[in-house]
Amino acid sequence: MKSILIVPYEGFGNEKEILLVGRVIRDNRIGVSSPEDSVWKNIGKMRRRFMSVVIPKVTLRAEFQGKEYFAKTDEEGYFEFKIQPKASLILHSRWQEIKLTLIDEVIKNQGEVSAYADVFLPVGNIDFGIISDVDDTIIPTGAMRMLEMLKTTFAKNAHTRVPFPGVAEFYKALQKGTDGVESNPFFYVSSSPWNLYDFLHELLQIHQIPKGPLLLRDIGLSRTELIAGSHSEHKLEQIRQVLRTYSQLPFILIGDSGQEDPDIYLQIVKEFPGRIRMVFIRDVHSSRHEYVERVKVELQKLGVDMLLVKNTLEASEYALSKGWINEGDLIDIAEGKVKDEKESN
Repeated sequence: MKSILIVPYEGFGNEKEILLVGRVIRDNRIGVSSPEDSVWKNIGKMRRRFMSVVIPKVTLRAEFQGKEYFAKTDEEGYFEFKIQPKASLILHSRWQEIKLTLIDEVIKNQGEVSAYADVFLPVGNIDFGIISDVDDTIIPTGAMRMLEMLKTTFAKNAHTRVPFPGVAEFYKALQKGTDGVESNPFFYVSSSPWNLYDFLHELLQIHQIPKGPLLLRDIGLSRTELIAGSHSEHKLEQIRQVLRTYSQLPFILIGDSGQEDPDIYLQIVKEFPGRIRMVFIRDVHSSRHEYVERVKVELQKLGVDMLLVKNTLEASEYALSKGWINEGDLIDIAEGKVKDEKESN
């Protein structure tokens, strides 16, 4: 008999409200991946991700700092907690744990079904936040070529999907800023569906890319839409939510030229004047240069620079010139880029 799993997605919030989303499913037996996993094993795991049996209309309890909160799963097995703490929060670190417990019995003798969710809350001296796309920004996906994208997604795993060279070091440098303390928060916005959450979470961990909430497709949108709803509307809404949650914080936006990131970021700059410090766009397709240049001109009129970069080192050198990262970290990024290029060849 399959057991029941609570799958929480990393949440985020401030002292007034914490947003935590997740899903209740039957155990799909995916487990962690290995570099030795065969193509067929990877395809089998990816198939199970998309064939999960969801548990609708059950109640969960969240316990946080001595208080209890309750939420119910919807028809697709999603739950959403909007925790509004009554008392001042006691925060010793940026990541806080919330215990989740399933209240209802779904299968006989199921025992306690619980999980611990991590939520990001701002602590300490934060210079800026970073919002990054994932596909073709952190990892090559070939999102503009459907066959290549499907082959990459299904045949590889978190070990064998290798990020662009130097990304981990660049993102760690931005996280540290110039004071050397890893306090600048990351948020990852992707049009990938919820089914890929565990895969993307594992990929960030394995490749030592800074931890941050993954905001995937159909979280916070109408559940009935599932993967419907446009790519750009999904991303816009997620970025808006982050910017509203941290209303005093400036942000750096990182994306790629393959899809609609430049236009999405232009819209955000218009809606949140004075909040965006910089837009970095990874150059993944030469046919998109004219489009990116057009958006760049529009952004410049609004007082925001956009840099189209061929590689991570270009972005890093610019960040150093602006005083956003330390000179010592630039050496680490350059070394990391060379190491990654050797390993990917």
